Amino acid sequence: MWGGRVGALPRVGGFWLTGVLGRKPSCNAASLKGNNSPQCWNCGGSGNLIEGDGFFCPQCRALQPPDPTRDHFSLMDCNRSFRVDTAKLQHRYQQLQRLVHPDFFSQRSQTEKDFSEKHSTLVNDAYKTLLAPLSRGLYLLKLHGVEIPEGTDNKMDRQFLMEIMDINEKLAEAQTEAAMKEIECIVRAKQKELTDSVSRAFEQDTRELPCSLSCP
Repeated sequence: MWGGRVGALPRVGGFWLTGVLGRKPSCNAASLKGNNSPQCWNCGGSGNLIEGDGFFCPQCRALQPPDPTRDHFSLMDCNRSFRVDTAKLQHRYQQLQRLVHPDFFSQRSQTEKDFSEKHSTLVNDAYKTLLAPLSRGLYLLKLHGVEIPEGTDNKMDRQFLMEIMDINEKLAEAQTEAAMKEIECIVRAKQKELTDSVSRAFEQDTRELPCSLSCP
């Protein structure tokens, strides 16, 4: 596309070196960028409000409103992947609640109290969604524009359905704690098998997920 080499132009002694795109960025472009940056509702500062976690103004330290463009993975500092480090997720949840929980804003302005409530609700929702494999998988699909209605089981694999019925029968017949523990091991093993299968599907980006992902 370009007739020459394209790269970042070095700046030396306050001058921009001439190159393929050899123009100094215009003042208008720089000012537009500044105008588009978020401003603090409290002090009007136009500092970098997305610096760090982006919850507080770096100038007056007022709590800012939630960012509507931020998804659960970004909020909880996780890679957008089906595989999630749940220990790290829990640590992040506790960290955020120490920052934005309403109990810490009882002496602040009503605006910050309202923002705190919204932040805390979003953090709770994000944590619960990403913690469970089922809700995490459904949320990932939603981010990719694919939504599966709740209770969708019309295409449930017949073999999978038979396995569920068999486990239910064993539960009904179980008379001892040992029998219950055996069933628990079977369920955990099946859950791991299905979770690994879903994870591989996401990693391969096939979206051909097992039907069990949409089963209650």
